[in-house]
Amino acid sequence: MASLRAAQYTPSGAKVRNAALMGPAFVAAIAYVDPGNVAANITAGARYGFLLVWVLVMANLIAMLIQYQSAKLGIVTGQSLPGLLGKRLSRRSRRAYWVQAEIVAAATDLAEIVGGAIALQLLFDLPLVVGGLIVGVVSMIILLLQNPRQQKVFERVILTLLAVIVVGFLTGLVINPPPATDVLGGLIPHLQGPETVLLAASMLGATVMPHAIYLHSSLVIDRHGANHTDEDKRRLVRVTRWDVVIALLIAGAVNIALLLLAAQNLRGKEGTDTIEGAYTAVQDAMGPTVATFFAIGLLASGLAATSVGSYAGASIMEGLLHVRVPLLLRRTLVLVPAVVVLWVGVEPTWALVISQVVLSFGIPFAIIPLGRLTADRKLMGSFTDSRPLQIVAGAAAAMIVMLNIALIVLMITE
Repeated sequence: MASLRAAQYTPSGAKVRNAALMGPAFVAAIAYVDPGNVAANITAGARYGFLLVWVLVMANLIAMLIQYQSAKLGIVTGQSLPGLLGKRLSRRSRRAYWVQAEIVAAATDLAEIVGGAIALQLLFDLPLVVGGLIVGVVSMIILLLQNPRQQKVFERVILTLLAVIVVGFLTGLVINPPPATDVLGGLIPHLQGPETVLLAASMLGATVMPHAIYLHSSLVIDRHGANHTDEDKRRLVRVTRWDVVIALLIAGAVNIALLLLAAQNLRGKEGTDTIEGAYTAVQDAMGPTVATFFAIGLLASGLAATSVGSYAGASIMEGLLHVRVPLLLRRTLVLVPAVVVLWVGVEPTWALVISQVVLSFGIPFAIIPLGRLTADRKLMGSFTDSRPLQIVAGAAAAMIVMLNIALIVLMITE
């Protein structure tokens, strides 16, 4: 890679070049606005109004911290998080770790294919299985752009889909915004019974995405290369910080907008705790145009997220097992479970919510090793996480683990 310092003559020119270095975080951010998020947030808003707004705000702040750590790890070491773990674990441990990571990746893929299939059914009345196959094929086409020579093109396609997602999901909220007092009330942390714990875990799993944590360290290497000077690393880390903050502010705004849209327009209405029911209610309340925007946003999220998910799964396998599987082959193989779920007739929205709970269980396996690696001075040198950052990251990991334990207890005792 050419030196990052080349042709840096004026502050304005430096700003342009810094902006040109941004992009990996926006690809990772797609994982935070996938159909699983739509299902979890629509369900939470339709059933409990503004009660769980605080969960999304907290989860998004945690996501910013963790994605920054992952990207910094890749920039500083020139190695991905799965690759570093693969070097440190024994063969048996690597395989076991890969199994849980693949389960998480499968849950992610399920959510994305199912969500895209629902969108095609809403827009064109296609059967869910046919819609799932179409989403899979289109995602393969998008994945053809993912290679070192066309990384920027891949990013631009994903950014375009992200823009469609933002417009699709924010339109209804702009037309009928909720009262500010209700939104502020939702920022006070509290829960109401076992089901809200399940939803909180689902929302957390949908917002702090394990596969995005593994992926971000690979994205920055694919985009920027490796073996940088310390000066170049400092610049890349600085730019990455802004990349992460801006990308996840956008993703967080979309997630919160979905919950607020449901809380304001769908609460108490029959059947609105499913995506199909939410679409019908939005159509009745705000007209077919807004409902169409909603469905288009859902379709864009499914297409973008399933492409990014396949990219993440390939990075995980290569890092942990040292096996490189062509992206298109992997896309074909992991499409099968999602199509089977659609074919047997599982309720789609509930399948999405449960898939996000599975993701929540996978979060500690990603963030705990990440925190340990970015706090390792021998590995990170002068880029080691500061003590306050280590404390905050540790507290976030502990909170997620406790939430998962509470969820297991509730599921056993129910």
